[in-house]
Amino acid sequence: MANIKIIPVSKPRMTRADTWKKRPCVLRYWAYKDELNEKIKDIDIELDDELYLEFYISMPKSWSKKKRIEYFNKPHKQKPDIDNLVKGVMDAIFKEDSHVHTIYAKKIWSNIPSITFISEKNLVEYLS
Repeated sequence: MANIKIIPVSKPRMTRADTWKKRPCVLRYWAYKDELNEKIKDIDIELDDELYLEFYISMPKSWSKKKRIEYFNKPHKQKPDIDNLVKGVMDAIFKEDSHVHTIYAKKIWSNIPSITFISEKNLVEYLS
């Protein structure tokens, strides 16, 4: 199991114009991919054909302390969509991702944004 301190970014819908237009959401996504790829090289985790991910999304600063306590470690049920977060991770770590056959992912409210990668061998002890 490895936790990477990074703000999860979902993959935006891109167009041909993004090659020269450089929209902010696309630039943020490309920077995220580069940073995630570098951080994954530093950890010792085997990424195979099964992905087990947890996305920790930071709570808005505008929320009250009471609301922060209420939502801490609860499911995140807003945008960004989980499938776009997963696609962002897969694009960053795999050149070709067609070999991935199982994906488990969840979004959780947190104080510190991060992504946790759970290896297949740690999954049994993690889920128990």
